[in-house]
Amino acid sequence: MDLLELRNKLDEIDSEIVRLYEERMEVCGKVADYKIQTGKKVFDKVREEEKIAKVKSLTHNAFNSQGIEELFEQIMSMSRKLQYQKLAANGSMGRLPFIGVDDLKVDCARVVFQGAEGSYSQAAMHRYFGDKVNCFHVDTFREAMSAIDEGSADFAVLPIENSTAGIVNEIYDLLVEFENYIVGEQIIPIEHCLMGVKGTKFEDIKTIYSHPQSLMQSAHFLSEHSSIQQISMQNNAFAAKKVLEDNDKTQAAIASEYAAQVYGLEILKKGVNDSDTNSTRFIIVTNQKIYAKDAKKISLCLELEHKSGSLYHILSHFIYNNLNMTKIESRPIEGRNWEYRFFIDFEGNLADGGVKNALRGLRDEARTMKILGNY
Repeated sequence: MDLLELRNKLDEIDSEIVRLYEERMEVCGKVADYKIQTGKKVFDKVREEEKIAKVKSLTHNAFNSQGIEELFEQIMSMSRKLQYQKLAANGSMGRLPFIGVDDLKVDCARVVFQGAEGSYSQAAMHRYFGDKVNCFHVDTFREAMSAIDEGSADFAVLPIENSTAGIVNEIYDLLVEFENYIVGEQIIPIEHCLMGVKGTKFEDIKTIYSHPQSLMQSAHFLSEHSSIQQISMQNNAFAAKKVLEDNDKTQAAIASEYAAQVYGLEILKKGVNDSDTNSTRFIIVTNQKIYAKDAKKISLCLELEHKSGSLYHILSHFIYNNLNMTKIESRPIEGRNWEYRFFIDFEGNLADGGVKNALRGLRDEARTMKILGNY
């Protein structure tokens, strides 16, 4: 047989595959109707494992066995998508435990932020809630999450990601630990400034204090002055506060221009950070399961089975529901070596049909799923 004949033969086989696929999906639709009537779950792990083992046994070599396994995993995944769609159309998807609100009632809210007066977190809070916000600050991220968890604050403002330094790992872990939810975000441009008490001259500086990330983000500037000792602080604002309280002209801090204003420090040099496009994303968190009706982004976390292909199949729920995934991060699961929890951001609103459909599939097929917020 020449190449043209071989291609014609493949076309015939492919046409038959398409016909059989459509026939199979028609039967799957009837299965969905049955499950709607009986309340039976769409995802039946045992049944799918038995099915894959059976079709693999029909092949004649190891290569085809592997290929058939991958093919039928995809076919059954598409079958589940069809069944979820029919459940949604029938109103059998169930209600999500989140309430859509017209606005977040921030005017009279009490807000907590981590750090000292003059921190970037405080600047983000003022940008989001306004300058007259009723607020207080705490030393740690955990204290901020505890404050809204116990009700002493309505909202918390927390940094979750920097455009150059990456994610704030502790915030991701705390979002899993606490029953608190993201309802908003605020992005703040970051410009680090070198500052000292009034009258400080650059040549007098022997020690610079700042947060480890800020020191890292200013690595190029600091490498040019390697004789100056660098000391890490819990927060940039704490560094500025220390320089003020010590009143020592051999000390300086790297912090924001806002911090210099708060503590009355003199800016010796602006823009010491390496990138002029550096910014930090802050999340607004509350202990209520609410979301603004015009929210456009959803964050969630998933734990998956520790086996080949589990993440691949989970992500298909975003593809088949035309959802644009904008971010994925992983964090180690404590006590389970080499297993990870995945954090995903995607565009959508909890009231959207495609979102509900995807979330139903994710909930059924992931080991655990938690919606972190819609904002």
